[in-house]
Amino acid sequence: VQLQACGGGLVQAGGSLRLSCAASGSFFSINNMSWYRQAPGKQREWVASTTNTGITNYVGSVKGRFTISKDNAGNTVSLQMNNLKPKNTAVYYCNALVRRIQAEFPNNYWGQGTLVTVSS
Repeated sequence: VQLQACGGGLVQAGGSLRLSCAASGSFFSINNMSWYRQAPGKQREWVASTTNTGITNYVGSVKGRFTISKDNAGNTVSLQMNNLKPKNTAVYYCNALVRRIQAEFPNNYWGQGTLVTVSS
């Protein structure tokens, strides 16, 4: 199972970016899909999640500005980020709980990270 993230870049404060992460490979199902981020000198933190039934959750600091969504197949997760702030600068990682076969418990998989830089 591989997660491929894309969409990062440089944007001015107040701008928008859309990150996407596609899961590929052989698997039975994907449960939760999430975005995390790691700012320079800080620990990785959770940003947003969506369940396989479409329930979404966000860290408080991004509520109302970020929107997480999945495509109809459930294999791609996106993060629409609006009104970006310099403090949102970080490497963003996608994460998925994947069941490779029906009899297996879900395992954590991570994408390679995509850099988001917000200039003031």
